[in-house]
Amino acid sequence: MVTKEPNFDLALTHLRNRQNMAAYNQFTIIAESIKKTDLIKAALSYVLAAECKIRQNKGAEDEITEAGKLFFNFAKKENNYSVKNAYLCAAKCFLRAGKYDDAKAAFEKSKAIKRNTAVEDLRPVIIIDDSKSIVLKIENYLEKLGYKNTHSFSTGKDALTGCKKLLKTNPIILLDMGLPDVNGDVVANKILSEKPDAQIILITADEKTTKRVKDTISVGVLAFIQKPFTIKELKDALDVAESEHSLSKK
Repeated sequence: MVTKEPNFDLALTHLRNRQNMAAYNQFTIIAESIKKTDLIKAALSYVLAAECKIRQNKGAEDEITEAGKLFFNFAKKENNYSVKNAYLCAAKCFLRAGKYDDAKAAFEKSKAIKRNTAVEDLRPVIIIDDSKSIVLKIENYLEKLGYKNTHSFSTGKDALTGCKKLLKTNPIILLDMGLPDVNGDVVANKILSEKPDAQIILITADEKTTKRVKDTISVGVLAFIQKPFTIKELKDALDVAESEHSLSKK
């Protein structure tokens, strides 16, 4: 009998389809198989495995704790600013698992890491919104935050066409829910089918509890911002995207 290799894309598909047990099995197999060679991807696999258990109303402390240990061990081996994010991820995992002393230790480690004074290149940002005033507001905020390379689309169809050319640059995508032609969940689904690790931040006037927002979040978007929003709310979401991206490159 031939044993199939664990498949991360398949695991994500199971997760999006709410096949939680199948996804959990895939993520844990992946984590165990790479935990000695790729600490970050193994940690993220444990985090996703924990999400599968949480969706089944089961405790996930073991998986979260294991993820925290892997983030922490990765940070100890490196010597650059990106380890600050690893320590912070470890702290969040330990805190969620109730390991308060470990969370404090990881957080203190993160505070000791200082950013290099060299200017960092920020990634392109794609804005998908049919409101010209919102697009101008976002572009203004992005410029203040140091993002110079931006692209905007006012319909889902145009966005999908444009994104195909831009996805290889690993952009951050700011997606409105109420587009004039298609809903945000359709756009998000198609982008993620093209690039499963695409980072999408949902920006909408809808409440987070509405069905179409829940449907969009469930397909794998990174963060949610409700309109009207502040520059700080946008910055916080972008920081999450940049942190996850820097960790994924390790």
